[in-house]
Amino acid sequence: MLRVGVLALQGDFREHITSLTSLNVAVQKVRNPEELKTVNALVIPGGESTTISMLTKRVGLLEPLRKFVKDGFAVYGSCAGMILLSDNVKDAIEGQETFGGIDMVVRRNAFGRQVDSFETDLKFKGITDPAIRAVFIRAPWVESVGSSVEVLAEVIDESGTKHPVAVRSGNLLATSFHPELTGDNRVHKFFVENICRQLASSKG
Repeated sequence: MLRVGVLALQGDFREHITSLTSLNVAVQKVRNPEELKTVNALVIPGGESTTISMLTKRVGLLEPLRKFVKDGFAVYGSCAGMILLSDNVKDAIEGQETFGGIDMVVRRNAFGRQVDSFETDLKFKGITDPAIRAVFIRAPWVESVGSSVEVLAEVIDESGTKHPVAVRSGNLLATSFHPELTGDNRVHKFFVENICRQLASSKG
């Protein structure tokens, strides 16, 4: 049975729980290594990536989470979660650690400060119309990706440069934006149906 954990140490984990529950998925808050052992997929919420990283280390979750990712479980990270799933972070605070897993370079706060937060409509590969309403709050963007990473959505900045804001690498999904804040659960449905359930089917 699919049981999706939501990392619940800091950030907007409650909104992710609401989105997943709307899909009739069994959901478990993950706050320690024992709770992580009870789930077979995980969502990493938006929030402060440095704080989340620090808290996982404090409760003994940092290395178990890295192993969870490395072992091929399905994981989705939004905003701070994207930063934590990246192998390389630009503008990182000294000593900042990530869980890694996605071969990409991510820039923290790429769109600016809280006052620069914005919303826009995005075409998301694998999700049919209408467009996804994307909420960006002190969001990162992806500067570059490796050959194993598929870009699912992009935004164009004022200079006309495209920046990936949604990517997939095998069983790992990450978005710069916060779909959990819009009441539209299609990104969560994409994660559950196209990654979690397909992974479960492949394992028999």
